[in-house]
Amino acid sequence: MLGKIKFISGCLILSCIVVICMTIVVPQVFSAEKTPAVRYWVSVSTEKSGFPGMPSGMGGPGGMPGIGSLFGMGGGEGSSGKRLHLEVSSPKPLPADPQATHDIPPSQNMGPTLPLVPPDPGQTHQGRPGERPEKFEKQKMRMLIYWGCSETVRPGQPYVIDTAKSGPADFGRMFQGRAVGQHSLSPRSGTSYADWPNKKDGKQVPANSSLVGSHFVHGNYVPDIRFAIDPNHDFMAPVEFTSTKGTPADSFYFQWNSIPTATGYFATAMGQDRNTETMIIWSSSDVREAGWSLMNYLSNEEVRQLVRDRVVLPPSTTQCVIPRGIFKDAQGAMVQFIAYGDELNIAYPQKPKDPIWAVKVRRKSTSMLPLMEASARDSRPGREAPQDREAPPEKKEGITPGKVLKGIFGF
Repeated sequence: MLGKIKFISGCLILSCIVVICMTIVVPQVFSAEKTPAVRYWVSVSTEKSGFPGMPSGMGGPGGMPGIGSLFGMGGGEGSSGKRLHLEVSSPKPLPADPQATHDIPPSQNMGPTLPLVPPDPGQTHQGRPGERPEKFEKQKMRMLIYWGCSETVRPGQPYVIDTAKSGPADFGRMFQGRAVGQHSLSPRSGTSYADWPNKKDGKQVPANSSLVGSHFVHGNYVPDIRFAIDPNHDFMAPVEFTSTKGTPADSFYFQWNSIPTATGYFATAMGQDRNTETMIIWSSSDVREAGWSLMNYLSNEEVRQLVRDRVVLPPSTTQCVIPRGIFKDAQGAMVQFIAYGDELNIAYPQKPKDPIWAVKVRRKSTSMLPLMEASARDSRPGREAPQDREAPPEKKEGITPGKVLKGIFGF
Protein backbone atom coordinates (compact mmCIF):
# COMPACT_ATOMS: atom_id res chain seq x y z
CA MET A 1 0.00 0.00 0.00
CA LEU A 2 2.84 2.38 0.88
CA GLY A 3 4.45 1.70 -2.48
CA LYS A 4 1.19 2.51 -4.27
CA ILE A 5 0.87 5.82 -2.37
CA LYS A 6 4.44 6.75 -3.35
CA PHE A 7 3.68 5.82 -6.93
CA ILE A 8 0.58 8.08 -6.99
CA SER A 9 2.58 10.91 -5.38
CA GLY A 10 5.17 10.55 -8.10
CA CYS A 11 2.39 10.76 -10.72
CA LEU A 12 1.12 14.00 -9.22
CA ILE A 13 4.58 15.54 -9.22
CA LEU A 14 5.20 14.52 -12.81
CA SER A 15 1.83 15.96 -13.84
CA CYS A 16 2.85 19.32 -12.36
CA ILE A 17 6.05 19.26 -14.44
CA VAL A 18 4.08 18.52 -17.61
CA VAL A 19 1.50 21.26 -17.01
CA ILE A 20 4.19 23.84 -16.27
CA CYS A 21 6.24 22.96 -19.32
CA MET A 22 3.09 23.16 -21.46
CA THR A 23 2.70 26.78 -20.36
CA ILE A 24 6.26 27.57 -21.39
CA VAL A 25 5.82 26.43 -24.99
CA VAL A 26 4.69 29.29 -27.24
CA PRO A 27 1.53 28.21 -29.11
CA GLN A 28 1.64 28.16 -32.90
CA VAL A 29 -1.31 27.08 -34.99
CA PHE A 30 -0.35 24.90 -37.97
CA SER A 31 -3.12 26.25 -40.23
CA ALA A 32 -4.55 29.75 -40.10
CA GLU A 33 -8.32 29.94 -39.74
CA LYS A 34 -10.75 32.82 -39.62
CA THR A 35 -11.91 33.16 -36.02
CA PRO A 36 -15.71 32.86 -35.82
CA ALA A 37 -17.81 35.11 -33.64
CA VAL A 38 -18.91 32.20 -31.45
CA ARG A 39 -16.89 29.03 -30.93
CA TYR A 40 -18.30 25.79 -29.58
CA TRP A 41 -15.91 22.97 -28.69
CA VAL A 42 -16.93 19.38 -27.96
CA SER A 43 -13.97 17.56 -26.41
CA VAL A 44 -14.48 13.79 -26.56
CA SER A 45 -12.14 11.48 -24.65
CA THR A 46 -11.95 7.75 -24.01
CA GLU A 47 -9.74 6.96 -21.03
CA LYS A 48 -8.41 3.54 -20.14
CA SER A 49 -7.03 3.02 -16.66
CA GLY A 50 -3.79 1.07 -16.75
CA PHE A 51 -2.98 1.56 -13.08
CA PRO A 52 -4.56 -1.06 -10.79
CA GLY A 53 -6.12 0.43 -7.68
CA MET A 54 -6.24 4.03 -8.88
CA PRO A 55 -9.27 5.65 -7.20
CA SER A 56 -11.94 7.19 -9.38
CA GLY A 57 -12.57 10.90 -9.67
CA MET A 58 -8.95 11.97 -10.27
CA GLY A 59 -9.59 13.24 -13.78
CA GLY A 60 -10.46 16.87 -14.59
CA PRO A 61 -13.25 17.72 -17.00
CA GLY A 62 -11.26 20.09 -19.19
CA GLY A 63 -9.17 23.21 -19.40
CA MET A 64 -5.86 22.52 -17.75
CA PRO A 65 -5.80 18.74 -17.50
CA GLY A 66 -5.95 17.09 -14.11
CA ILE A 67 -3.92 14.06 -13.14
CA GLY A 68 -6.59 11.71 -14.52
CA SER A 69 -6.96 13.29 -17.94
CA LEU A 70 -3.27 13.97 -18.25
CA PHE A 71 -2.22 10.36 -17.69
CA GLY A 72 -5.27 8.81 -19.32
CA MET A 73 -6.77 7.44 -16.13
CA GLY A 74 -10.42 6.58 -16.05
CA GLY A 75 -12.44 5.31 -13.15
CA GLY A 76 -11.79 2.30 -10.99
CA GLU A 77 -9.41 -0.57 -11.47
CA GLY A 78 -8.96 -1.58 -15.08
CA SER A 79 -12.03 0.37 -16.18
CA SER A 80 -12.66 2.31 -19.36
CA GLY A 81 -14.36 5.65 -19.17
CA LYS A 82 -15.92 8.12 -21.60
CA ARG A 83 -15.35 11.80 -20.87
CA LEU A 84 -17.03 14.82 -22.40
CA HIS A 85 -16.26 18.53 -22.06
CA LEU A 86 -18.44 21.19 -23.70
CA GLU A 87 -17.27 24.80 -24.05
CA VAL A 88 -18.80 27.90 -25.63
CA SER A 89 -17.00 31.21 -26.12
CA SER A 90 -18.58 34.43 -27.41
CA PRO A 91 -17.06 37.91 -27.81
CA LYS A 92 -20.16 39.46 -26.24
CA PRO A 93 -20.34 39.99 -22.47
CA LEU A 94 -22.63 37.76 -20.44
CA PRO A 95 -26.16 39.03 -19.81
CA ALA A 96 -27.43 39.52 -16.28
CA ASP A 97 -29.11 36.09 -16.27
CA PRO A 98 -27.09 33.89 -18.67
CA GLN A 99 -28.92 30.84 -19.96
CA ALA A 100 -27.62 28.28 -22.45
CA THR A 101 -28.07 24.57 -22.97
CA HIS A 102 -27.06 21.77 -25.33
CA ASP A 103 -29.90 19.50 -26.46
CA ILE A 104 -28.43 16.06 -27.08
CA PRO A 105 -29.56 12.99 -29.08
CA PRO A 106 -31.29 10.07 -27.28
CA SER A 107 -28.29 7.81 -28.02
CA GLN A 108 -26.21 9.83 -25.56
CA ASN A 109 -28.26 8.39 -22.67
CA MET A 110 -27.78 11.48 -20.52
CA GLY A 111 -31.23 13.05 -20.60
CA PRO A 112 -32.61 15.61 -23.07
CA THR A 113 -30.15 18.45 -22.47
CA LEU A 114 -26.89 19.48 -20.76
CA PRO A 115 -26.81 22.99 -19.21
CA LEU A 116 -23.90 25.29 -20.04
CA VAL A 117 -22.95 27.34 -16.98
CA PRO A 118 -20.37 30.18 -16.67
CA PRO A 119 -17.71 29.53 -14.01
CA ASP A 120 -17.69 31.53 -10.82
CA PRO A 121 -15.62 34.75 -11.14
CA GLY A 122 -13.06 33.43 -8.65
CA GLN A 123 -12.37 30.43 -10.88
CA THR A 124 -11.41 32.43 -13.98
CA HIS A 125 -8.08 33.73 -12.73
CA GLN A 126 -4.94 31.72 -13.29
CA GLY A 127 -1.48 32.81 -12.29
CA ARG A 128 0.85 33.92 -15.05
CA PRO A 129 3.44 31.34 -16.15
CA GLY A 130 6.69 31.96 -14.35
CA GLU A 131 5.04 34.04 -11.61
CA ARG A 132 7.09 33.54 -8.44
CA PRO A 133 8.12 35.20 -5.20
CA GLU A 134 11.07 37.57 -5.10
CA LYS A 135 13.30 35.10 -3.27
CA PHE A 136 13.50 31.36 -3.66
CA GLU A 137 15.99 28.58 -3.27
CA LYS A 138 17.15 27.27 -6.63
CA GLN A 139 17.46 23.49 -6.60
CA LYS A 140 19.74 21.37 -8.73
CA MET A 141 18.46 18.54 -10.85
CA ARG A 142 19.44 16.82 -14.07
CA MET A 143 17.07 15.60 -16.74
CA LEU A 144 17.95 12.95 -19.30
CA ILE A 145 15.87 12.91 -22.46
CA TYR A 146 15.76 9.81 -24.68
CA TRP A 147 13.65 9.17 -27.77
CA GLY A 148 12.79 6.56 -30.37
CA CYS A 149 11.33 3.05 -30.45
CA SER A 150 14.53 0.99 -30.31
CA GLU A 151 15.95 -1.85 -28.25
CA THR A 152 19.10 0.07 -27.35
CA VAL A 153 19.93 3.71 -26.75
CA ARG A 154 20.69 5.46 -30.03
CA PRO A 155 23.93 7.40 -30.62
CA GLY A 156 23.84 10.97 -29.35
CA GLN A 157 21.50 10.19 -26.46
CA PRO A 158 20.60 11.21 -23.84
CA TYR A 159 20.11 14.94 -24.18
CA VAL A 160 21.04 16.37 -20.78
CA ILE A 161 19.35 19.32 -19.08
CA ASP A 162 20.93 20.77 -15.95
CA THR A 163 18.41 22.93 -14.10
CA ALA A 164 21.16 24.51 -12.01
CA LYS A 165 22.56 26.16 -15.14
CA SER A 166 19.33 27.44 -16.65
CA GLY A 167 16.43 29.74 -15.83
CA PRO A 168 12.73 29.06 -16.61
CA ALA A 169 12.95 30.54 -20.14
CA ASP A 170 16.09 28.55 -21.00
CA PHE A 171 14.52 25.49 -19.41
CA GLY A 172 11.53 25.71 -21.76
CA ARG A 173 13.68 26.21 -24.86
CA MET A 174 15.90 23.27 -24.02
CA PHE A 175 12.91 20.93 -24.11
CA GLN A 176 12.44 21.88 -27.75
CA GLY A 177 8.78 20.92 -27.53
CA ARG A 178 6.71 21.10 -30.70
CA ALA A 179 4.49 24.18 -30.68
CA VAL A 180 0.84 23.29 -31.15
CA GLY A 181 -2.45 25.15 -31.11
CA GLN A 182 -4.87 26.02 -28.35
CA HIS A 183 -5.73 23.18 -25.99
CA SER A 184 -8.96 24.70 -24.65
CA LEU A 185 -11.13 27.76 -24.64
CA SER A 186 -10.97 29.90 -21.53
CA PRO A 187 -12.81 32.75 -19.79
CA ARG A 188 -11.65 36.24 -20.70
CA SER A 189 -12.70 39.62 -19.39
CA GLY A 190 -15.56 41.21 -21.34
CA THR A 191 -16.52 37.98 -23.14
CA SER A 192 -18.90 35.10 -22.51
CA TYR A 193 -17.73 31.63 -21.56
CA ALA A 194 -19.59 28.61 -20.22
CA ASP A 195 -18.99 24.89 -20.09
CA TRP A 196 -20.22 21.49 -19.01
CA PRO A 197 -19.76 19.63 -16.65
CA ASN A 198 -20.33 22.32 -14.05
CA LYS A 199 -21.73 23.01 -10.60
CA LYS A 200 -25.30 22.63 -11.91
CA ASP A 201 -24.82 19.33 -13.71
CA GLY A 202 -21.86 16.97 -13.58
CA LYS A 203 -23.32 13.57 -14.36
CA GLN A 204 -21.03 10.78 -15.53
CA VAL A 205 -20.99 9.82 -19.19
CA PRO A 206 -22.40 6.26 -19.31
CA ALA A 207 -20.46 3.46 -20.95
CA ASN A 208 -23.15 3.01 -23.62
CA SER A 209 -23.24 6.70 -24.53
CA SER A 210 -23.00 7.69 -28.20
CA LEU A 211 -22.80 11.19 -29.67
CA VAL A 212 -24.25 10.15 -33.03
CA GLY A 213 -27.27 12.24 -33.99
CA SER A 214 -28.53 15.83 -34.03
CA HIS A 215 -27.30 18.45 -31.56
CA PHE A 216 -28.76 21.87 -30.77
CA VAL A 217 -27.09 24.59 -28.68
CA HIS A 218 -29.18 27.63 -27.80
CA GLY A 219 -29.42 30.37 -25.19
CA ASN A 220 -29.74 34.11 -24.55
CA TYR A 221 -26.09 34.93 -25.32
CA VAL A 222 -25.33 32.47 -28.15
CA PRO A 223 -26.91 32.04 -31.60
CA ASP A 224 -28.80 28.85 -32.41
CA ILE A 225 -26.15 26.22 -33.23
CA ARG A 226 -27.39 23.10 -34.99
CA PHE A 227 -25.05 20.31 -36.06
CA ALA A 228 -24.87 16.54 -36.39
CA ILE A 229 -22.21 14.03 -35.36
CA ASP A 230 -21.68 10.97 -37.55
CA PRO A 231 -20.39 7.53 -36.40
CA ASN A 232 -16.84 8.34 -37.54
CA HIS A 233 -16.64 11.15 -34.97
CA ASP A 234 -18.17 9.33 -32.01
CA PHE A 235 -16.23 8.25 -28.91
CA MET A 236 -13.05 6.43 -29.89
CA ALA A 237 -12.36 2.84 -28.92
CA PRO A 238 -10.30 2.45 -25.72
CA VAL A 239 -6.56 1.77 -25.88
CA GLU A 240 -5.80 -1.83 -24.94
CA PHE A 241 -2.22 -2.95 -24.36
CA THR A 242 -2.37 -6.41 -25.89
CA SER A 243 1.17 -7.47 -25.00
CA THR A 244 4.06 -6.31 -22.82
CA LYS A 245 7.49 -7.88 -22.41
CA GLY A 246 10.57 -6.84 -20.49
CA THR A 247 11.45 -4.94 -17.34
CA PRO A 248 12.71 -1.43 -16.56
CA ALA A 249 16.24 -2.87 -16.58
CA ASP A 250 15.75 -4.42 -20.02
CA SER A 251 14.22 -3.37 -23.31
CA PHE A 252 10.51 -2.89 -22.64
CA TYR A 253 8.18 -3.93 -25.47
CA PHE A 254 4.53 -2.98 -25.60
CA GLN A 255 1.81 -3.53 -28.20
CA TRP A 256 -1.65 -2.03 -28.48
CA ASN A 257 -4.86 -2.64 -30.36
CA SER A 258 -5.33 -0.78 -33.62
CA ILE A 259 -7.97 1.93 -33.16
CA PRO A 260 -10.01 2.29 -36.37
CA THR A 261 -10.51 6.06 -36.18
CA ALA A 262 -7.01 6.97 -34.95
CA THR A 263 -4.91 9.38 -37.02
CA GLY A 264 -1.69 8.75 -35.10
CA TYR A 265 -0.17 7.63 -31.80
CA PHE A 266 2.32 9.06 -29.32
CA ALA A 267 3.87 7.64 -26.14
CA THR A 268 6.09 9.09 -23.49
CA ALA A 269 7.50 7.75 -20.23
CA MET A 270 8.95 9.45 -17.16
CA GLY A 271 10.57 8.44 -13.91
CA GLN A 272 13.03 9.65 -11.30
CA ASP A 273 16.28 7.88 -10.50
CA ARG A 274 15.92 6.65 -6.93
CA ASN A 275 19.58 7.27 -6.17
CA THR A 276 20.17 10.69 -7.70
CA GLU A 277 18.26 13.88 -8.44
CA THR A 278 17.83 12.85 -12.08
CA MET A 279 14.57 12.85 -14.03
CA ILE A 280 14.43 10.44 -16.98
CA ILE A 281 12.15 11.19 -19.94
CA TRP A 282 11.56 9.06 -23.05
CA SER A 283 9.25 9.50 -26.02
CA SER A 284 8.29 7.38 -29.03
CA SER A 285 9.29 10.19 -31.39
CA ASP A 286 11.95 9.34 -33.97
CA VAL A 287 13.52 12.77 -33.37
CA ARG A 288 14.20 14.53 -30.09
CA GLU A 289 10.88 15.44 -28.49
CA ALA A 290 9.91 15.29 -24.82
CA GLY A 291 6.24 15.49 -25.73
CA TRP A 292 5.00 17.91 -23.06
CA SER A 293 2.54 19.62 -25.40
CA LEU A 294 1.47 16.52 -27.32
CA MET A 295 -0.42 14.57 -24.64
CA ASN A 296 -3.62 16.39 -25.47
CA TYR A 297 -6.04 17.09 -28.31
CA LEU A 298 -4.37 18.03 -31.60
CA SER A 299 -5.90 19.29 -34.82
CA ASN A 300 -5.96 17.17 -37.96
CA GLU A 301 -3.27 19.25 -39.66
CA GLU A 302 -1.07 19.17 -36.56
CA VAL A 303 -1.19 15.37 -36.44
CA ARG A 304 -0.49 15.05 -40.17
CA GLN A 305 2.50 17.39 -39.88
CA LEU A 306 3.84 15.59 -36.81
CA VAL A 307 3.58 12.24 -38.62
CA ARG A 308 5.55 13.74 -41.51
CA ASP A 309 8.12 15.05 -39.02
CA ARG A 310 8.44 11.53 -37.51
CA VAL A 311 7.27 12.78 -34.12
CA VAL A 312 3.87 11.05 -34.05
CA LEU A 313 3.61 7.37 -34.98
CA PRO A 314 1.42 6.71 -38.05
CA PRO A 315 -1.96 4.99 -37.44
CA SER A 316 -0.66 1.73 -38.92
CA THR A 317 1.78 1.33 -35.99
CA THR A 318 0.79 -1.04 -33.16
CA GLN A 319 4.02 -1.62 -31.22
CA CYS A 320 7.01 0.17 -29.72
CA VAL A 321 9.99 -0.59 -27.48
CA ILE A 322 11.71 1.49 -24.81
CA PRO A 323 15.54 1.27 -24.97
CA ARG A 324 17.29 -1.12 -22.63
CA GLY A 325 18.08 0.04 -19.11
CA ILE A 326 17.16 3.73 -19.20
CA PHE A 327 14.62 3.25 -16.37
CA LYS A 328 16.52 0.57 -14.44
CA ASP A 329 17.02 2.82 -11.39
CA ALA A 330 13.80 4.80 -11.72
CA GLN A 331 10.85 4.71 -9.37
CA GLY A 332 7.30 5.57 -10.35
CA ALA A 333 8.06 5.28 -14.07
CA MET A 334 5.14 4.90 -16.43
CA VAL A 335 4.21 5.02 -20.10
CA GLN A 336 1.60 7.60 -21.09
CA PHE A 337 -0.13 6.84 -24.37
CA ILE A 338 -2.46 8.79 -26.64
CA ALA A 339 -4.32 7.99 -29.84
CA TYR A 340 -5.40 11.09 -31.75
CA GLY A 341 -8.80 11.10 -33.43
CA ASP A 342 -10.05 12.83 -36.54
CA GLU A 343 -11.59 16.24 -35.81
CA LEU A 344 -14.99 17.36 -37.06
CA ASN A 345 -15.17 21.08 -37.91
CA ILE A 346 -18.45 22.75 -38.89
CA ALA A 347 -18.97 26.48 -39.59
CA TYR A 348 -22.07 28.49 -40.36
CA PRO A 349 -22.44 29.85 -42.93
CA GLN A 350 -20.16 27.32 -44.61
CA LYS A 351 -17.75 29.64 -46.46
CA PRO A 352 -18.37 33.21 -45.37
CA LYS A 353 -15.87 35.97 -44.81
CA ASP A 354 -17.05 36.19 -41.21
CA PRO A 355 -18.59 32.96 -39.86
CA ILE A 356 -21.27 33.41 -37.23
CA TRP A 357 -20.36 30.27 -35.33
CA ALA A 358 -18.09 27.24 -35.61
CA VAL A 359 -18.21 23.84 -33.93
CA LYS A 360 -15.12 21.75 -33.26
CA VAL A 361 -15.53 18.11 -32.20
CA ARG A 362 -12.08 16.89 -31.13
CA ARG A 363 -11.25 13.40 -29.96
CA LYS A 364 -8.60 11.33 -28.23
CA SER A 365 -8.17 7.96 -26.55
CA THR A 366 -5.61 7.65 -23.76
CA SER A 367 -4.12 5.10 -21.44
CA MET A 368 -1.05 4.49 -19.32
CA LEU A 369 1.14 1.56 -18.44
CA PRO A 370 3.30 1.43 -15.30
CA LEU A 371 6.85 0.24 -15.88
CA MET A 372 7.50 -2.48 -13.34
CA GLU A 373 9.08 -5.88 -12.95
CA ALA A 374 7.39 -8.65 -14.91
CA SER A 375 6.53 -10.48 -11.68
CA ALA A 376 4.70 -7.41 -10.39
CA ARG A 377 2.72 -7.03 -13.63
CA ASP A 378 1.85 -10.73 -13.52
CA SER A 379 0.48 -10.49 -9.96
CA ARG A 380 -2.88 -9.23 -11.21
CA PRO A 381 -5.95 -11.39 -10.45
CA GLY A 382 -5.85 -14.68 -12.30
CA ARG A 383 -2.05 -14.78 -12.56
CA GLU A 384 0.48 -16.63 -10.48
CA ALA A 385 1.59 -14.64 -7.45
CA PRO A 386 5.15 -13.31 -7.55
CA GLN A 387 7.85 -14.76 -5.34
CA ASP A 388 8.84 -12.80 -2.27
CA ARG A 389 11.68 -10.43 -3.00
CA GLU A 390 13.70 -8.00 -1.00
CA ALA A 391 11.97 -4.64 -0.59
CA PRO A 392 13.54 -1.77 -2.56
CA PRO A 393 15.68 0.60 -0.56
CA GLU A 394 14.02 3.63 0.94
CA LYS A 395 14.43 6.78 -1.10
CA LYS A 396 17.08 8.95 0.45
CA GLU A 397 16.15 12.35 1.83
CA GLY A 398 17.31 15.42 0.01
CA ILE A 399 16.30 16.97 -3.28
CA THR A 400 12.85 15.91 -4.49
CA PRO A 401 10.95 16.73 -7.69
CA GLY A 402 8.69 18.99 -5.65
CA LYS A 403 11.67 20.95 -4.33
CA VAL A 404 13.08 21.16 -7.84
CA LEU A 405 9.82 22.64 -9.12
CA LYS A 406 9.98 25.24 -6.37
CA GLY A 407 13.57 26.05 -7.27
CA ILE A 408 12.93 26.31 -11.01
CA PHE A 409 9.58 28.02 -11.08
CA GLY A 410 9.41 29.66 -7.66
CA PHE A 411 6.35 27.86 -6.24
